[in-house]
Amino acid sequence: MCQSHLSGHTHSRRDFLRRTLIADSLVYAFFDHSESLLGAASPAEARFDLLVKGGRVVDPSQGLSALRDIGIRNGKIAEVSESIAESKARQVLNARGKIVTPGLIDVHVHVYDGVAPLGIPADPNCIAKGVTTVVDAGSSGAHTFPGFRRYVVNVVDTRVFALLNISVVGQSTLSLDNQHGELLDLRYANPKLAIRTIEENRDVILGIKVRLSRNIAGDNDLAALNLAKEAAEAVRLPLMVHIGDTHTSLPVILSRLAKGDVITHSFRGGEGGILDARGKVLAEVRAAMARGVHFDVGHGAGSFSFETAEKALKQDVVPGTISSDVHQFNVNGPVFDLATTLSKFLHLGLTLDDVIQRASTNAANLFGFPKGLGTLKTGAEADVAVFSLVEGDFEFEDALKAKRLGHRKLIPQATVKAGRIYGSAPIPVVQAG
Repeated sequence: MCQSHLSGHTHSRRDFLRRTLIADSLVYAFFDHSESLLGAASPAEARFDLLVKGGRVVDPSQGLSALRDIGIRNGKIAEVSESIAESKARQVLNARGKIVTPGLIDVHVHVYDGVAPLGIPADPNCIAKGVTTVVDAGSSGAHTFPGFRRYVVNVVDTRVFALLNISVVGQSTLSLDNQHGELLDLRYANPKLAIRTIEENRDVILGIKVRLSRNIAGDNDLAALNLAKEAAEAVRLPLMVHIGDTHTSLPVILSRLAKGDVITHSFRGGEGGILDARGKVLAEVRAAMARGVHFDVGHGAGSFSFETAEKALKQDVVPGTISSDVHQFNVNGPVFDLATTLSKFLHLGLTLDDVIQRASTNAANLFGFPKGLGTLKTGAEADVAVFSLVEGDFEFEDALKAKRLGHRKLIPQATVKAGRIYGSAPIPVVQAG
């Protein structure tokens, strides 16, 4: 049996402790906690290990959007209430004027750094940006997953899960210098091996991923989809399908999907998207949504269009989850991170509660995550993100280089995972002696 993924790994926990800002060299005497994000109290018997104080807590899982304090003990949410005295906590994170959310969940990233050409390091791009839990969407296949587990999942501080690519080589073939995708040769699509790999790693692998674009699958897209669906049905897990510029039309692809399956790149521009030639949402898209197929954003380097999003939203088609698809070719723009992707949807007219719901509550319900993620309910895993919601003029760019001027932007300020502050958060940390 595999060790529970939520409980973490010994090596990772040691590294995580070293990376927290509570290291001796970063501990300061606490004189004026009103001016810093983190203060401390030293009662003889503190009730909480950490108190997140005075922020606007946005937790869609509880229908909560109000000023609240959050008390954390033993890595769990112990109390959420209107006022908790600072004297009850060993440390106090001053969140006044900030937005406090559950640790965000990004259901589409690529963090197999050094193996998949898309891969980037997880921690500086995820947990350091308010995202405590991610799903790597198909970077690894059956042959490359053992290395992904050993060298990424087991050692990074971000909580990493995976969707297994139906190709045994994962996403290791396609790059700027080698324009040949992993499904041009279907001999690499092996449901039997995928099933075996999943059965041995169910604590980490939450589903199957298949990419169907022409440069990846050629005219094999429908055959590849059928093989991926065969594996997904055998292990009773969802299938995530990458759409756009496919040999087979989207209505035919959608006809093969069932409740719980996921379409990613839902708001892409160009051929193979959710709109017809007149800009209307396809009837087959609405039918798929009605029967429980989930539509995810998956911004990426080529898969998000403001124009498509604007037209779809006007027709009341709203994505179930907002994910970044952050990777090597968009991390320096136009994606940057999940917070920036959420900010684009604030510009598009979704409320703050709407966007947080799609990166916490809805994301937590999409796959078979361990209980207690994406929520700040009492007893949940103490994953907390703190953001500034800054007003001003911000230029946002989509994957087609179209620009929009937004006026609100979420900026990550601090991340707490399992009750401990992650060290890359740009805040001073103070601990009483």
